[in-house]
Amino acid sequence: MSAQPNPADAPDAPVESVAAALRDAPFVRVVCRADGDALAAGGLVARTLRRVGVPFHVRAVAFPEEAVASSADDSEGEPTVGGSADDVLLSVGTRIPGADATIAPGDGTASLRAHGVAEALTPEGESGPDPLLALAGVVAAGEHPGAADGGLLTVAERTGAVERRPGIAAPVADIADGLAHSTLAHASFSGDREAATAALAGTDLPAELDADGHRTVASVLALDVAGDDDATPRAAEAVERALRPYATPNATFATLGGFADVLDAVARERPGTGVALALGHDARVPALDAWRDHAVAVHAGVREAHTGRYEGVFVVRANDGTADSVGRLATVARLVRDFRSPEPLVLVVGDGLAAAAAVKRGAADAMSAVTEEFGGGVDADDGAWDGDAKRAVARFDADAEEAEVIAAVREAST
Repeated sequence: MSAQPNPADAPDAPVESVAAALRDAPFVRVVCRADGDALAAGGLVARTLRRVGVPFHVRAVAFPEEAVASSADDSEGEPTVGGSADDVLLSVGTRIPGADATIAPGDGTASLRAHGVAEALTPEGESGPDPLLALAGVVAAGEHPGAADGGLLTVAERTGAVERRPGIAAPVADIADGLAHSTLAHASFSGDREAATAALAGTDLPAELDADGHRTVASVLALDVAGDDDATPRAAEAVERALRPYATPNATFATLGGFADVLDAVARERPGTGVALALGHDARVPALDAWRDHAVAVHAGVREAHTGRYEGVFVVRANDGTADSVGRLATVARLVRDFRSPEPLVLVVGDGLAAAAAVKRGAADAMSAVTEEFGGGVDADDGAWDGDAKRAVARFDADAEEAEVIAAVREAST
């Protein structure tokens, strides 16, 4: 199986062209990569399609090509199996061969491009797409909300939709819950509500947190990460993503970073719930449940992992709670890359599944190589991969020898 194009390697069509392809479509099938950025992007477009009366079907999957010819329960609109010749296939967050339109990260994020497409679709005189959903997608992609398009963040700040404050980026007001279940960082108490509560004991926090109280909570997290003997120098920088959040006082979730964390976790843990959340349905409770379940599993996966260090590659052998879930493997790979790995590329190996995370690039090359060598051929059901330079996943023959899989990744990364 040859490597599919890296989304950063080819420019998308202008947003007006994508909007034109969708505006007059009899039916749009939206297939999203199962991550927070793509989920936000798909939600932005689908919400606007709903407003302009174009029926659609949305699905979020780890291997998007497999969703092209299937129906799904996690959709809105009339389900289709295989679709019809007049349907428009929109690929979001990845590039599906044969798609009629694509919204892929390119040199930015899928959610920002989708916001532009949604704006182009919005009838003149009507309010535009939700800026918070777009900004949460940006954060889910690992970017600062103002890094790629300061305009959206500026508008959100000016209207009071977001406001910067000290503390941690969590989706809930309950600080122990936020500390325990955030996947924006990995600390000694991550994944354990009781341990997080114990870490806060003695800090003398007021019942209603003021600025000093929020700073205290942030210090608890930052100092725990920095003081971990297993942490790498990269961890001190990576934890900043979870600190000094943008509060969202009138939104479903407490902070922008917390919203992003939920989007990414639910996309990987329960994509059907993720689609409902991105479409604007009342899915807060099941989304938070998925976020907590995901956090408990992936933090245990980081903590219990058996690891091996090779030149350029840090290998993690998945535990029982993550080995059969490619979404959990992907989050473990990201957390290990940011908080544990002394090497620039992390490979997490499960049961016929793998995930790679790179500091700069190499993840797509690694997963493509695994699928090409152990996927069983281009027409086999075993092999599939998707991703980009920094994060990618693969499915391959579960009988493949782990040592050979590692060897293929090492060769691809040199």
